[in-house]
Amino acid sequence: MAAVTGPSVPDADPDDRLVELSLAGDLRAFERLVERYRDVVYRVAARITGEDEAEDVTQDTFLRAYHRLGRYRRQGPFRAWLLQIAHNAAVGALEHRKVGAIALSALEQEEPRERRFTPADQIESRERRRRLDVKVKGLSRHHRAVLVLRDIEGLSYEEIARVTDAPIGSVKARLHRARLEFIDALRHNTYDWELPR
Repeated sequence: MAAVTGPSVPDADPDDRLVELSLAGDLRAFERLVERYRDVVYRVAARITGEDEAEDVTQDTFLRAYHRLGRYRRQGPFRAWLLQIAHNAAVGALEHRKVGAIALSALEQEEPRERRFTPADQIESRERRRRLDVKVKGLSRHHRAVLVLRDIEGLSYEEIARVTDAPIGSVKARLHRARLEFIDALRHNTYDWELPR
């Protein structure tokens, strides 16, 4: 006879226990959260503000998160809540500076590992990354944010909606427009990117 089971309960966020311990004053628990998410927070900050300010934004993000930990309501994953703080800190840094920069080397396709790069290949690769950075800098900050969060960091639409504090429909529309705008910008230099017209 088969066992009867009740409605399935979603798995708890694995970070919840560390959050509880942090709230109870366990600094090592918060340090574990920092270690777990430092790289992704840094990448998001770097792609929104540029590498020069990414470390400051990353530190600011974790400082804000620590002081606001009591406001975390577990209505979504801790990661999404933290990335919302990172996004807001990065946007705040941009608004403070009034200039946008972005490091987008991850958008380039990786070359096979077996290939040996000549100095000319390395120069060409750096130049292509620089040109990508310039093209992405031309996107609005809203378009830049959703493009980075979805296509580089791999967040779901729901997570991006939480991070950017925008409805899912707006996230999808912005991402669609961002991709079209980015491809159109690349097509202006088809000799660089080999994109069909």
